[in-house]
Amino acid sequence: MNAEEIVSRLLYRDALMLVIDKPAGLPVHPGPKGGETLFHHLDALRFGLPRRPEAAHRLDKDTSGCLVLGRHPKAIARLNELFRMNEVDKVYWAVVEGGPHDEGEIDLALAPKSPDRGWWMKVDPKGQPSLTRWRVLGRGEGLALLELRPVTGRTHQLRVHCAAMNFPILGDPIYGSAPRFGGPGLHLHARSVSVPLYPKKTPITVEAPVPEHMRERVEACGILVGGAGRPT
Repeated sequence: MNAEEIVSRLLYRDALMLVIDKPAGLPVHPGPKGGETLFHHLDALRFGLPRRPEAAHRLDKDTSGCLVLGRHPKAIARLNELFRMNEVDKVYWAVVEGGPHDEGEIDLALAPKSPDRGWWMKVDPKGQPSLTRWRVLGRGEGLALLELRPVTGRTHQLRVHCAAMNFPILGDPIYGSAPRFGGPGLHLHARSVSVPLYPKKTPITVEAPVPEHMRERVEACGILVGGAGRPT
């Protein structure tokens, strides 16, 4: 990815905040194995400011969609606090295997699966409280399109919660049935964020288009997406 490509994924910009459409497969932060990350491209998003923006929250490597960035230290601190207090409304779309009923809540505590793999999670009554709300947007043969609203923000929360309810996210090689390599790609997309950034103003709501690798299954569930990925 070059500077032009990362700028083309910009969804929203003001003096404090940027929102970009993060592509699936690109980690946000550098890891122990190295390789390309979003961090390496953030200089292209300075837009005249003296320092690069910083991510205000996390998105997994294989999750696409809305990623919020703060443009300077005060903005980053403000955004971090909003996310920490669960004041940002986050909506995800996920294509899942199976036929869950129309809507519900998943209230299952989560904890690391093992000390060796701290980012792998499991349901554990002794873990951190974790709550996800969901509803069905459409159905296809053996699949359903869900709107997921995480009330808490635990590592892999949506993936573990869906798998624990016997409707794993399509393309999940860790908690679902997808192969480790060569699968359809994780069908989990950060569809929108609503950020109450400015006091006495309505929250800023930003929506990311459905990514190319999810469009076929989203449409198979009865939701038509155009070139911009929005329902028609």
